[in-house]
Amino acid sequence: MKIALDPYMHRHIPLEELPAFVKEMGYDYIELSPRADFLQWWTRPRVFPARAKAFKQAMKNNGVELATLQPMYRWSSPYKDEWEMAMDNWKRTIEVAVEMECELLISEFGRGGSPERSAADTQGIHTPEACENAFWRSMDVLVPILEREGLTLSVEPHPEDWVEEISPAMDIIKTINSKAVKASYIAPHSYYYGDDLAESIRQTQGELVHARVADTFNHKASSQLRYIVNPPGSTARVHQHLNMGEGEIDWDVFFKTLHEIGFDGVLSSCVFAWEENAEASSKFMREEIQRYVNKYWA
Repeated sequence: MKIALDPYMHRHIPLEELPAFVKEMGYDYIELSPRADFLQWWTRPRVFPARAKAFKQAMKNNGVELATLQPMYRWSSPYKDEWEMAMDNWKRTIEVAVEMECELLISEFGRGGSPERSAADTQGIHTPEACENAFWRSMDVLVPILEREGLTLSVEPHPEDWVEEISPAMDIIKTINSKAVKASYIAPHSYYYGDDLAESIRQTQGELVHARVADTFNHKASSQLRYIVNPPGSTARVHQHLNMGEGEIDWDVFFKTLHEIGFDGVLSSCVFAWEENAEASSKFMREEIQRYVNKYWA
């Protein structure tokens, strides 16, 4: 089990100083989400030999390893120019992963194709089907490269993706049928995945290599005023990334079910809600995750 910190709340810390900080927070592993000086959102990685070398040396000096890299590109875009650029960026990211000796890449199926966006698209281009077909084209390009390089890509359905629920997401991953493509389970997205937490996790058995840990509230709760979002009737995909215990996820069910399905991958803390108290949050999450790991894996 690798317990990692997603340091997005600490993105102001220079890259070379990040490993020492992560170690200070109590973690031995980094989940490197997008940041401007490495894997930037949507554009080419800003990684050159001196930067990569310095980051690797800083990790070695502090006894910290890179558990995951998170590239975010428009690989499910039905627009040719966006898709082609996403492929170029993905290929460069795979080179970076090899250079950084990071065997696990994590990403989303691809924003877009939601029912609301499709309804607003009068030309009928940005439909769920078009996004899914673009994704399959991406798999045709990338899976052979990932297999050749010995890397694993772990993907997650995300609110406002063309696939938001866990069941169809797992069908797609199993259909790809490659050891190089596996599943991520993102706890704060649980209420989008399905209505039964344990059952949603069980559906990932045999494919799950990565899980993100943060709390959230159930946006499906019966009270119409549970969330007040303007304008009324907004289809915003509301969810949170809170400290454990501040939302409604049943953490005993979460960790117990992970143990039951034989999960032994990367568990990452991905709280984004408390930047004004980020250090305390990161330390708290490290202790809480370990407490549940000790309870169910001891």
